[in-house]
Amino acid sequence: MAGETGDERAARRRGEGGHRTVPHTADVRIEAWGPSREQCLAEAVRGLVECFADPSRATAEATRAVRVTEHGDAEVLAALLEEVVFRLEVHGEVPVDVETVSSGGALDVRLSVAGLDAVPVTGAPPKAVSWNELRLAPDAHGWSCAVTVDV
Repeated sequence: MAGETGDERAARRRGEGGHRTVPHTADVRIEAWGPSREQCLAEAVRGLVECFADPSRATAEATRAVRVTEHGDAEVLAALLEEVVFRLEVHGEVPVDVETVSSGGALDVRLSVAGLDAVPVTGAPPKAVSWNELRLAPDAHGWSCAVTVDV
């Protein structure tokens, strides 16, 4: 992935997933990677959450099952992250853990969630996922994605 550090490159070669935020004017840009499409998508969710909250000590209060049936990789990424934004805005829920599994052409997602009041807020909450420069694709070490989030 362009701009990755030596540590990130070494982790990717070992088959580890991860995510980071990169500077972007007035928004947040999230980059994520993993050895599989599913792990890359889960890392994107973690990156989205960590751009506004610290879920590391939160305990899940419920599990939400989500099925993403969009066509095309970029559409799946956008739909999954929009679901997280929706759950935050409408239900006040923050994913503290995420599992993703491909199933029959769809993506089945289990979001372990806590209430927003149970998670330390560290930044502005996301408002929407931008379609500008949205990417999810295989690469030399598995899969990687990038997305800009409006805050």
